[in-house]
Amino acid sequence: MANFKLHVPFPPAGDQPKAIKDLTKGLKDGLVHQTLLGATGTGKTYTIANIIANIDKPTLIMAHNKTLAAQLAQEYKEFFPENAVHYFVSYYDYYQPEAYISHSDTYIEKEAQINAEIDRLRHAATQALLTRKDVIIVASVSAIYGLGSPESYEKQHVKLLVGAKEDRASLIRKMVGIYFERTNADLEPGKVRAIGNSLELMPVNERAIYRIAFDEDKIAAIDTLDPITRARTDSPESLFVFPAKHFVTDDEDKERALNDIRAELDERLEQLKREEKPLEAERLKRRTLHDLSLIREMGYTSGIENYSRHFDGRAPGEAPHTLLSYFPHNADGSPDFLTVLDESHVTVTQIGGMYAGDQSRKNNLVEFGFRLPSARDNRPLKFEEFEKRIGQVIYTSATPGNYEREHSVAPEGQIVQQIIRPTGLIDPELVIRPVVETGDFKGQVADFIAESEKTIKGGGRVLATTLTKQMAEDLASFLSEKGIKAEYLHSDIKTIDRITILTEFRQGKFDILVGVNLLREGLDLPEVELVGILDADKEGFLRSETSLIQTIGRAARNVLGRVILYADVMTGSLERAIGETERRRTIQLAYNKEHGITPMTIKKEIKDIAASMRSEHQKTLHTMLTLDAQLYAEDPKAFMKDKRQQMEEAVEALDFETAAIIRDEIYTLEGKEVPEKKSTTKRKRGR
Repeated sequence: MANFKLHVPFPPAGDQPKAIKDLTKGLKDGLVHQTLLGATGTGKTYTIANIIANIDKPTLIMAHNKTLAAQLAQEYKEFFPENAVHYFVSYYDYYQPEAYISHSDTYIEKEAQINAEIDRLRHAATQALLTRKDVIIVASVSAIYGLGSPESYEKQHVKLLVGAKEDRASLIRKMVGIYFERTNADLEPGKVRAIGNSLELMPVNERAIYRIAFDEDKIAAIDTLDPITRARTDSPESLFVFPAKHFVTDDEDKERALNDIRAELDERLEQLKREEKPLEAERLKRRTLHDLSLIREMGYTSGIENYSRHFDGRAPGEAPHTLLSYFPHNADGSPDFLTVLDESHVTVTQIGGMYAGDQSRKNNLVEFGFRLPSARDNRPLKFEEFEKRIGQVIYTSATPGNYEREHSVAPEGQIVQQIIRPTGLIDPELVIRPVVETGDFKGQVADFIAESEKTIKGGGRVLATTLTKQMAEDLASFLSEKGIKAEYLHSDIKTIDRITILTEFRQGKFDILVGVNLLREGLDLPEVELVGILDADKEGFLRSETSLIQTIGRAARNVLGRVILYADVMTGSLERAIGETERRRTIQLAYNKEHGITPMTIKKEIKDIAASMRSEHQKTLHTMLTLDAQLYAEDPKAFMKDKRQQMEEAVEALDFETAAIIRDEIYTLEGKEVPEKKSTTKRKRGR
């Protein structure tokens, strides 16, 4: 019986049927490397969805940024509503890695702000891989970074059965043993609390409370409760609870690891003594002994990942466990899953560059006594290690790189083209205009504003790409000053905020989105009618042939799509990008004429793909604001008085979650900033 059940919104069309057939056959014939060379808007995601259904294997889909990964996850959820589709990206909203700058004698301590909701989604992904076969994981490059051993993670779970022998005290000890935190306040993922003769816990992978009731020394019942209303939604007969952290170790392995760390410390101290580095030796001794003490007493310390090689029992230099370790493998250890590298011309390069940068930073920390040498083994995979761990792979891109082209050749691989769009859409019209002001031409920014106003007046949306983040912010502010609703988007903006901005853009809450390279690959924005590429003649990474073709593709999902390239010089990249665009236009026009097709703009439902990443608190607050906005508008003073009374009553009833939601609603309606821990990265709103 097939594990994957593909929801087919429409039959494959254009080049899709042949691509699906050829790539599926290639996988069944054992081809290791295949490339789907698909033009923008040809439905590459739908093609891959059909292939997944055909081969019926767990699948890893890697994208080069979190925003694209979130969009892909939403699309695959629509194609496979009955299967497990999960999102796995870095859980940091803000991350400053530990580092030492020797020339200025500056030590930078690790600073991170973890997004609890993304952490929950990471746990949901790994748990699905360990318990199901019908799993699709859409991940960023975070998939190649160190993660706890899947064997230890799975082994440490707690299984609860109605009727099984268990008492409240022993179960609390078990939950604490798998890194759950005991609390008397509101439950959050990874916390447990005792209430009367019951125990309540919230797993790290879902937003639900489980209440375990006891009858003397037996589990009498397991109830699932809504975290807000506390209404019972289910009464399962059993419950599997996985650890609250990915890095878990049993007592025996922990003791062995601590001894190994101490032995490495002694060896390293002797080496530093021989090298006459007393400062480094004292620094390392103090740091390591402090960490060992915390691990022994608390089971955890900040930076414990730096000792992961010892806890995993790995040899020096051996690759760490990563998300790839959680996917199924054959008896001989070979991968038994499909890997898809989306927008591979960027993703492949990104994966290949992670290791070198990480090691450069770690080497400094080791040399100057901040970390043991084994810290180097807390690292991302080397590219050759990644290759060995993924098995069969399909690269998807409108502009495949040299790596994909060289590996996807017979007899080990193949390149399959998907140029024709089922919608009949033609690649956008290209217009070349100068950058600087000349004669009646007022310069690229003035011209872009004039063209944008025409597009916006007709109900379309506009994208603008700049060369730097600062230029994107400045242009968005300048447009706002001109009365045009605009926002900027770049990598400094938090993951969920990026996704929200894209959703609001599609909804028409603002008209122009300004970005750097985040606007290039894979983002599906069919409302976009105009793309302005500023400084298109500045040859380099952001204005290479590949980058230009990808950026041009953002206007290829709308029948009115057009692109203005601002350039004073016709570079080689511009010439090649324009030539390839014209080639694809010719192919599509011939297909449309032969089949009598009239091009149509892609119609795609606008969904908030950030919704699944918001907490229940945020969702409830959003609902309340929506319902209460009218009442507030009618009589703000009376409304606020009533809300404050409701908040006080909730506090008196010890219902702190409801009180917090009402408090945040009051802050929002009064225009105050909701009190919460924030990233150090500040966002200036364009509108």
